[in-house]
Amino acid sequence: MPARTMSLTEDLVARCFRVVEDSGPDPNASHLDDADYDAMLDTMEAELPAAEPLWLFGYGSLIWKPEIEHVEERVAVARGWHRSFCMNMTRWRGTKEQPGLMMALDRGGQCKGVAFRLNGGDRRQALDKLFRREMTLKPTSYHPRLLNLMSDDGPFRALAFVINRKGTTYAGPIEEKVVVERLATSCGHWGSGADYLYNTVKNLEQRGIHDRHLWRLQQLVAERIAAS
Repeated sequence: MPARTMSLTEDLVARCFRVVEDSGPDPNASHLDDADYDAMLDTMEAELPAAEPLWLFGYGSLIWKPEIEHVEERVAVARGWHRSFCMNMTRWRGTKEQPGLMMALDRGGQCKGVAFRLNGGDRRQALDKLFRREMTLKPTSYHPRLLNLMSDDGPFRALAFVINRKGTTYAGPIEEKVVVERLATSCGHWGSGADYLYNTVKNLEQRGIHDRHLWRLQQLVAERIAAS
């Protein structure tokens, strides 16, 4: 089957780029401390026996920027969860004046993504690094959870970061036209919403994962950028 051609191109994504100064952490927000991370690590270690491999499930930027040492990757499906642009971004890929959106796993449906098996090093150290990267504020934007996945090699469990609907960044269900507008216009010091969408769809397609919803979004975002 020939590769699909994305409507959202590198040239269109480049139009969305602008230099944005990092506003830094919100001084009014409550941040997680070492005791919070230790408690989460204790909980995860109790749920995941030392004899069981540690897998991490990527559904968005983790697929194209895992930043973790891993020795294997598998395409896998998480049932009961779906990708959703449900996280407000006032930093990273947006600003307070022009908030962006990023994806998280929200309840319902299913999600095909990529699981990465971490090497056999210090598990707590690896988890600590991941937790500190993905969760910074109280209440957290994510909950770390072990999900049951299915792959061609059979079922297994993997750590995933799912949305905390009571977290500081949860945006709830958003109309498609609003998602398109924000992805086509937002940018932060990490880059634009269009760049995030482009890289996610491109890397999913390269692994044979066709997400119909994201494919439609990239077409609509491309049209919105081209029209501006």
